[in-house]
Amino acid sequence: MARDSEDPNTDVQYHLEVGPDDVADTVLLPGNPDRLETIVADWDDHEIRAHHREYRTATGSYEGTPISVTSTGIGGPSAAIALEELARVGVETFIRVGSCGAIQPEIAVGDLVITTGAVRQEGTSDEYVREDYPAAADYEVVSALVAAAERLGYDYHTGVTMSADSFYAGQGRPGFDGFEAAGSDDLVADLEAANVKNIEMEASAILTLASLYGLRAGAVCTVYANRKTGEFRTEGESRAAETATLATHLLVRMDAVKREAGVVRWHAGLSLE
Repeated sequence: MARDSEDPNTDVQYHLEVGPDDVADTVLLPGNPDRLETIVADWDDHEIRAHHREYRTATGSYEGTPISVTSTGIGGPSAAIALEELARVGVETFIRVGSCGAIQPEIAVGDLVITTGAVRQEGTSDEYVREDYPAAADYEVVSALVAAAERLGYDYHTGVTMSADSFYAGQGRPGFDGFEAAGSDDLVADLEAANVKNIEMEASAILTLASLYGLRAGAVCTVYANRKTGEFRTEGESRAAETATLATHLLVRMDAVKREAGVVRWHAGLSLE
């Protein structure tokens, strides 16, 4: 296995153990390695290409569109490693597929949240760029995710996500033995007042790195809990996976229409019909 070449962009990558021939141009990024099975269930075919630590990768096709999935584990640091190494082997588009907690009372458990931008409460992206640099989703990816959710008939919301490094203290939950971090009492209320839709742990790092590298990225999460209403159910796990898979297919069609029209970006004057 080549790991110490002068050109790491063409090698099998150190953590993911994938090379350029192992992945498609678009990769879905769930956190949980076990969620890979849920994602590939809707594909026409798939093959496991690598499994090392928390990183599990499969590649296949959906409606004739090549597609891959790589699990990232929990949090920004491991998600950033996945994006770095996938970018080095040629991946151009990334879609985070996960679960989240909603913080707006009208968002129901089982709904989807499609991220348009993210509050960078995680620390990984701070290692790359100044803290006031925005974590913005690529609008083509957002458009494809919205179109996919509409076609599938799933209830969805678009807006700003907050990404944290901590599941407990960083999200306003008590730690061991009732420990409370400074400001945790007001965290969820402050985010709600700012019209933030949901909390999760990977989106802002993925979006920030993709923007820095000129790549496309977005995120879609199924709501497992609503922090305002107290509801919690692991309901609709497959909805985010189905939406991201269909969005990948739509992005390929969008890119083909752009090439035919001689434009470089998708816009309202183009049609997939």
